[in-house]
Amino acid sequence: MEKRSLLLAAALCGAPLAAAHAADLSTPPAKAPAYTAPPIYVYTWTGFYLGGSLGGAWGHANWTDPVSGLSDNFSSSGFMGGGQLGYNWQTGPWVFGVEGDFSGTSLRGSDTDAAGFVHSTSTYWASTVTGRVGYALNRALFYAKGGVAFADERDSVTSPLGISSGTGTTTQTGWTAGAGIEYALDPHWSARVEYDYLGFGSVGVASQAVGGLPGSVDMNIQRVMAGINYRF
Repeated sequence: MEKRSLLLAAALCGAPLAAAHAADLSTPPAKAPAYTAPPIYVYTWTGFYLGGSLGGAWGHANWTDPVSGLSDNFSSSGFMGGGQLGYNWQTGPWVFGVEGDFSGTSLRGSDTDAAGFVHSTSTYWASTVTGRVGYALNRALFYAKGGVAFADERDSVTSPLGISSGTGTTTQTGWTAGAGIEYALDPHWSARVEYDYLGFGSVGVASQAVGGLPGSVDMNIQRVMAGINYRF
C-alpha cells in the first residue's frame, strides 16, 4: 500500500513538468530580426556652386632688350586670393562642369641685366574661364581643367641712365591648365586644393628707356590654391 502511494505521488508531481515540457516543444523559439545594412549615402556633384580661394603664386618673366641685345630672366612670387563660380553635371562617376574665377595678386619681380637695364613685372589680378572633367568616388572628386586665362600686367624698364618707362597696365590673354581634388563635407559645403598653370604670350614694350625701340616680355604664372565651395 505504501509503495502504491509513493508511485501515485511521483506521477502527480511529474505530470505538470511533462505538460510544461510538451508546451515548450509546441512553441517554436523566437528568431532574431534579420540584419538590415544602413543605407549608403551617395553624394551628387550636380548643381551650381559659389566659393572662395586663397593661396600662393609664382611667376617667370623673360625680357628681351633691343638695345643691348640681352635677355633677362627672373621670377616673381606673391599671394593670390579671390572667388569662383561654376556648375557641375554628374553622370555615373563622371563629372563635367564649367567654372570662372577672379583673384587679386601681389606678384612682383625684377632683375638687372648685364648692360645695367632694370626690368620689372607686376601682376595685379588674374582670371580664368575653364571647362572641367572629373571622376567622383562618392564624396571625393578628382578633376582636371583647362581654358582661357587673363591677367592685368604692368611691365617697366629703367635704363642705366635712370630713364624709366613702361607699358602701363595691360590685360594679357593666354591659356590655362590645372588639376585638383575636392571633398564634400556635407550636402552643401566642399573643400578643395588645386594647381594651375597660366601661360601668356609676348607683349611689346616700346619706351624711351630702350631708345624708342620695342622690347618684349613673356610671362607665365603658377599657383596653388585652397578653397571652399557652397553648392546650391
